[in-house]
Amino acid sequence: MFLQRRMRRVRSRTIQPLLCETILTRNDLVAPLFVDETAGAPVPIGSMPGQSRYPIDGIAAVAGKFWEHGIRAVLLFGVPAHKDEAATSAYDPGGVVQQAVRKIKTAYPGMVVITDVCACEYTSHGHCGIVGDSRCGGQDLLNDESLLLMNKIAVSHAEAGADIVAPSCMLDGMVRSIRTALDEDGYEEVLILSYSTKFSSALYGPFREAAESGYSFGDRTTYQMNPANGREAFLESQLDMEEGADILMVKPAGPYLDVLAEIATLGLPVAAFQVSGEYAMIKAAAERGWIKEKETVIEMLTCIKRAGADLIITYFAYDACGWLE
Repeated sequence: MFLQRRMRRVRSRTIQPLLCETILTRNDLVAPLFVDETAGAPVPIGSMPGQSRYPIDGIAAVAGKFWEHGIRAVLLFGVPAHKDEAATSAYDPGGVVQQAVRKIKTAYPGMVVITDVCACEYTSHGHCGIVGDSRCGGQDLLNDESLLLMNKIAVSHAEAGADIVAPSCMLDGMVRSIRTALDEDGYEEVLILSYSTKFSSALYGPFREAAESGYSFGDRTTYQMNPANGREAFLESQLDMEEGADILMVKPAGPYLDVLAEIATLGLPVAAFQVSGEYAMIKAAAERGWIKEKETVIEMLTCIKRAGADLIITYFAYDACGWLE
């Protein structure tokens, strides 16, 4: 008795392209860029081969290179010349990110500019906002005081011309607070891409080198998510949706596809951030000849999209655009 249901029938080489369920495109990709206020030339990032911190005066040309290659959105991270406990450089109208936004939008007005709204790169202690004594003893991130700081940062980015602000500090109430501040200042058209489910991950190490955002005491486990908690992860994104987020995010991407798929059921657009550690691992294995870089990257990005991501923030964005031609 021969089989009636033969799954290999639909996997013939001519039929496969017709029935492919998930198609990765250039419009799915967002490129993260580091802008360094102290740099006079690109500064290579040792733990992230192929990535650099760029000077302010050169960032428009870098964005132009990405634009010509097919990238339509960038996510900016700033490395300031000055850090202090209050992160004053983060909301300075002449700050590193604010300058970069203006330069990119002037040169390439069609480029969607997303800005990371956080304070870890700007504080002398490396935490994501204002710190003070906690109820558990010792110093920790203060939630409501830090909300006021995030409001200032987000409004300053909007004033500079950002299309989307992306708060990444995982503070309670951050989306509602920022939405209110933006609307009160006349920036109701600026979107909020919330880092709504950001895990306290071991995969952020290379980023901390790139952004000079390592912390001087404690850790971030009181505000970032426990990787073991799936229900809590869903609730975090649900709350941000209710507070007015336009786009939700899961970070990191690859290890959390189950969480990504569940959050996608909420109905809002969802971004996934393939983080620095994911990038570094692929690069290191490919350099040793253990895996094929192109095939591995396209497979992983496709799986992230299949799980429910509408946008994929990835350091492979430029290369992937070429591979998708």
